[in-house]
Amino acid sequence: MKAILGKKIGATQVYDDAGVLQQVTVVQAGPCRVLQVKTPDRDGYHAVQLGFGEAKASQAKLPEIGHAAKSGSKPAKFVREVRLAAAGELEAGQQVTVDLFDGVYAVDVIGTSKGKGHAGVMKRYHFAGLPASHGTERKHRSPGSQSGYGTNRGFGGDIKRGKKMSGHMGDERVTSRNHRIIKIDKENNLLLVKGSVPGAKGGFVFVRASKKLAPQPKAPVAAKKGAVKKK
Repeated sequence: MKAILGKKIGATQVYDDAGVLQQVTVVQAGPCRVLQVKTPDRDGYHAVQLGFGEAKASQAKLPEIGHAAKSGSKPAKFVREVRLAAAGELEAGQQVTVDLFDGVYAVDVIGTSKGKGHAGVMKRYHFAGLPASHGTERKHRSPGSQSGYGTNRGFGGDIKRGKKMSGHMGDERVTSRNHRIIKIDKENNLLLVKGSVPGAKGGFVFVRASKKLAPQPKAPVAAKKGAVKKK
């Protein structure tokens, strides 16, 4: 199981092994407690339920407290389930740390994007807006006519579901793929990944080994002695 829960700390810059300055995002990956191990006999499938961060008893519900007590741990702030293809070696009550990413080249990070409130179509969907002149008056950021292609002919005059209009922007589940692991700080449970990840500072994230791994760079081949370089 190459997956863990964590929290986005922020962005910084570090030098990688090749001496190149990289822009990275720092993620506190674990430690996580195994709250439950699901099996096909009891639950119908293989899975492991992880919990990250301890929640106060006053901020947790009684079913959550009782569920966590079965594994000998306290209720967690962030709980997610990891599906498995077969039975794993983890048991309830064990701890999962960032060590499991040893040898992993890249990870996918799943988080909740920043909420940006109610936005118009120009900001939300990058509409061009109406002309800046030629009679346009106080309608420059308007989406234009919606009825021509927005309704289902013969099924009523309501706007189709999914029509691009103004509305709530952000605060959605976002998966950012193929972030190369620059450094793993095992002492502090920190994972430094290249690039930016979704969410605000302090937001919870789900980190897993990349499913659709991008091609890795090939190591440079040493030139043979006596070889003549082509011009």
